[in-house]
Amino acid sequence: MVKKSCLLTVVLCLLVVLLSSGLAQAQGELTIRSSSAEADFPMELNFSISAQSSVSITDIRLYYKVDRMSYADVVSEAYLEFTPATKVSAEWTWDMRKTGGLPPGTTVEYWWVVRDMKGSRLETKPVRIKFDDTRYSWRKLTEGKVTILWYQGDEAFARELMKVAQTVLVQLSQETGAALEKPVEIYIYASSRDLQGAMIFPQEWTGGATFNRHGTISIGIAPNQLGWGSRAMAHELTHLVIHQETFNPYNDLPVWLNEGLAMYFEGDLQTPFANALARAIATNTLLTVRSLSSPFSAFADEATLAYAESHSMVELLITKYGQSKMLDLLNTFRAGSGYDAALTKVYGFDMDGLNSLWRQTIKAAS
Repeated sequence: MVKKSCLLTVVLCLLVVLLSSGLAQAQGELTIRSSSAEADFPMELNFSISAQSSVSITDIRLYYKVDRMSYADVVSEAYLEFTPATKVSAEWTWDMRKTGGLPPGTTVEYWWVVRDMKGSRLETKPVRIKFDDTRYSWRKLTEGKVTILWYQGDEAFARELMKVAQTVLVQLSQETGAALEKPVEIYIYASSRDLQGAMIFPQEWTGGATFNRHGTISIGIAPNQLGWGSRAMAHELTHLVIHQETFNPYNDLPVWLNEGLAMYFEGDLQTPFANALARAIATNTLLTVRSLSSPFSAFADEATLAYAESHSMVELLITKYGQSKMLDLLNTFRAGSGYDAALTKVYGFDMDGLNSLWRQTIKAAS
């Protein structure tokens, strides 16, 4: 993943108010007087409701779901606390600090179910709202399934990034057979600080993030950082495309394959990574393919080597065996295969076999 610095906390509000005339829903004398959803991006989403009946209202439930890739229709339920009465108002807050944040532009659908002591039940129609970062005046550029949103820099800046995105999509198709199945929105923040202000508890080095299931990418790229920004765009977009290509409820990709593909489509290995790989070959301190199937080390030197090795392994598989084999491998993982089983089915060797072949290819000591 791409890296940078600092946390900026900013509070924004988006208010969607639905009056009872707009709801147009009632059962007998049980009526919704008003309903609202107020976003305090990126920390909270606050819901409130006011209802009345001829008898005491005894139960109010909020139901909501997030628009994202899923193998199940996941609906969350919140029970609102209030004192039963004929007229009631109640509130509930979705605290993202407890559940994890949502990327900008996420659509949330919600509705209410209200009951009174007579047993009357009223369910409102679902309402869709955007949980968005309104700190900035976003401009938008769309080409095919890719939309770039940015607020600093001219249109030429956005078009250069769009050119990178479209080039990467072509390269991914040519060399792996993977394609973008669903639309993607790419939010270009003007700095890593601005980006981190849109996230819950970001790491100080965070400069980009891919929210695969939401189809959203956020990157901090200043207009004078197009060189770095182009590599970051290629890296994050590759992650998203590969996720869509291999999405399944059973298993994730081995980390070396996921990160190796993202590194490969960035372009040639940069000097710090190339030096780390050369040094590990010379000192016979290479990490194994099997060890790189799990999350990489938090230590910078080991992580740099892990990324470099992953790039080299993916380069070997693509250049030696071609696009059709890589696509077969991705499709095998999509079917939920294990790591060794997938490699054996497609290439005829498991992770240890790949490790031996790769070491021979880079002329590492056995």
